[in-house]
Amino acid sequence: MLTPALPPGGRPSHAYLFHGPGGAGKRSAARAFAAELLAEGAPDPDAARARVLSGAHCDLTWVAPSGAHEILVSDIDGPVVAAATRTPFESDRRVFVIERADELGDEAANRMLKTLEEPASFVHLILLTDRLVEVLPTIRSRCQLVRFDAPPIEQVAARIEALGISPETALACARLALGDSERAQVLAAERGAGLRAGAERFARAALAGEVSSVKPWSELLAGVRAQGEATRLELEALAAEEVELYPKKERKRIETEWADRTRRARRRVETAALDLALQIVSLWYRDLACREWGAADLVHHTDRAPELEADGGRDPNRLRTALELVEETRQRFQLNVSEDLACESLAYRLESALA
Repeated sequence: MLTPALPPGGRPSHAYLFHGPGGAGKRSAARAFAAELLAEGAPDPDAARARVLSGAHCDLTWVAPSGAHEILVSDIDGPVVAAATRTPFESDRRVFVIERADELGDEAANRMLKTLEEPASFVHLILLTDRLVEVLPTIRSRCQLVRFDAPPIEQVAARIEALGISPETALACARLALGDSERAQVLAAERGAGLRAGAERFARAALAGEVSSVKPWSELLAGVRAQGEATRLELEALAAEEVELYPKKERKRIETEWADRTRRARRRVETAALDLALQIVSLWYRDLACREWGAADLVHHTDRAPELEADGGRDPNRLRTALELVEETRQRFQLNVSEDLACESLAYRLESALA
């Protein structure tokens, strides 16, 4: 899709939004695309490309959120909005790459709108996101969307294995994350393993008819909230460091800003963790159905063969109904329903559907 826009002769858009799962190559593609844009017309195009690829080109601005889980106004104001009004230093263009565009808050996004709507002719913006649905509509509608598909499962598994994870677990994490490298890394980590265990027990409790006695939603949500708590502690430590840099009369304001930022970040992390946990529940029922249909090669929980065998012998049509119930609940969370009540309700509905 980007090839026709490449120089020479191409007409690149002023704004792109590269979207797709983590590990799909968006960052590498953004850097390569920026290299071609900034190399056009340069006295030494190869040298210009090399400096872009190393991050040293003066007409390339690469923005990564400084707020850990949020793009701050300060990340955008000077480096992008103000800089986009100034002519290039040496190239015919200026290129701005903004990572994690889904974390643009309302205020930062509002600062970006004029630049996206009426940029100077020499400005090109490339926004990156792993979560297209969370990018503000006002931002999304002003960009040309470019989709990146997930990398091969074997490639994701190799990345996880390189972190010291066993090959069997690495492959399962890659398959359960549906090829999303970042989600696969979450599952491979210690807290992710706990999240996965809670999701599996949730799925199996409904199959065993033990929902009333086990209350599996409690463990599942505890794993979700552990992810959020880790984020809270991380951001509070950063806040404490920053507050010390301000005079006492300004500290209350900074503390309030960080408290709001931390609350929003924690919520985003917990929402993502809950969605991942329910994805694992859904895939448990899908795997059981695949085994019943003689398609064991399509199983995602590749390191759970004994457990899947123990849960086998089920009506695949009932399993499909269970899967649909889980997916329906995942969609409902976009409406800000109570997580506790929705997960409890789901557990009982699954038990009834699978009986």
